[in-house]
Amino acid sequence: MHPQSSGPAAERRRRFAEEARSERPDLSLLCLLIGAEADAALDEAGMDAAQIELDRLAGMVPFRPGGPAAWAAALAEVLGGRCGFRGFPADYRRLDSSLLHVVLRRRRGLPILLSVVWVEVARRAGAPVWGVALPGHFVVGFGDPSSLVLADPFDGGRLLTRADAELLVVGATGSPLDPSTLTPAEPLAIVQRILGNIRAWAAARPERSDVQLWAVELALLLPSHPARLRYEHAVLLVRRGAFLQGAAELEEYAELLAAVDPSTAPRVREQARAARAMLN
Repeated sequence: MHPQSSGPAAERRRRFAEEARSERPDLSLLCLLIGAEADAALDEAGMDAAQIELDRLAGMVPFRPGGPAAWAAALAEVLGGRCGFRGFPADYRRLDSSLLHVVLRRRRGLPILLSVVWVEVARRAGAPVWGVALPGHFVVGFGDPSSLVLADPFDGGRLLTRADAELLVVGATGSPLDPSTLTPAEPLAIVQRILGNIRAWAAARPERSDVQLWAVELALLLPSHPARLRYEHAVLLVRRGAFLQGAAELEEYAELLAAVDPSTAPRVREQARAARAMLN
């Protein structure tokens, strides 16, 4: 699947896959390894510097300020207030809004990346914190489900009532809030959503199929991923001129489809034949 079998890029991917399969995946490390795919200048020293910055920010948080609401207020004062972490509509148009090391430097990013900063800083400070994957908008939660306090890092850490969260979800999706979404998002689910955002950003910019390709390839390294990612990968390979490899992957995907969706498999096989014909 990857053209490089050795060298720094291959080593980063091995490290990403290994971390994703570890017992307790390190969210900040996985995000930084994503950043290294996008930014060739981000080396080991740069990733270490980003981790040190998260530690430094955690050191600015008051020691055990109180219950969930006090933790949320303390993080909002430090990160949203003193440090100026927040998001703006224009950030959705930038790839670096999805890259942790750049978000730490610019102090701007997508809701999910700002939430990663909050989660990692709050966790280091000792807070009971987790990411909350609301449909269409990512936020953070403090406490436990029975006494959950929500904050919106994209809005500087504004505390959210349940009604506020409902409005966010309705505004983004048109559907009411499902209480089941107010549960901790696991690190790998966060990483998968980040990679999905990057893939969507690149898919809207055909000239950046290189970005879409590495985002798909990283997503395929996660222990669990949608089977359709394999189809997306094969189509990208063909589009980028790797006709034989893309055709082979299309044929493999067609075999998978034959067992669950036999009506679609012939169409994928035809795509594989067309890809091979491009070599003539």
